[in-house]
Amino acid sequence: MVTVKIINKGGQQLPEYATSQSAGMDLRADNAEPITIKPLQRRLIPTGLFMALPNGYEAQVRPRSGLALKHGITVLNTPGTIDADYRGEIGVVLVNLSDTDFTVNRGERIAQLVIARCEQAELQVVTELDETERGAGGYGHTGV
Repeated sequence: MVTVKIINKGGQQLPEYATSQSAGMDLRADNAEPITIKPLQRRLIPTGLFMALPNGYEAQVRPRSGLALKHGITVLNTPGTIDADYRGEIGVVLVNLSDTDFTVNRGERIAQLVIARCEQAELQVVTELDETERGAGGYGHTGV
């Protein structure tokens, strides 16, 4: 288990895991007034949360499956990455992919927050790569 320092300026319930084996914690909206997202519109939804992640970790903002299935609401830049050195407010970019308006109310669960280890890479320039069975095969290369 990793410790993450968090400031809650919005007064909403802190993110928490719904079950003992949940990967993500629910993020809640902290908007002063309801925010209506029209079809195909995107909006940045505040959470009132600020955090300090340990070096070597990131926080990923992911969609909630219920909002996606029931209302066509998803996180636009999914997963959104929060870097360990970011100290600003966590915001969630929601997009409405449905054909009806959707209103985000204060305190509503709008996304999942996943804390994950991450590595920085050192890039090594080479002239060729090793061969694999897949090779350069990309999207749909297996024909399935």
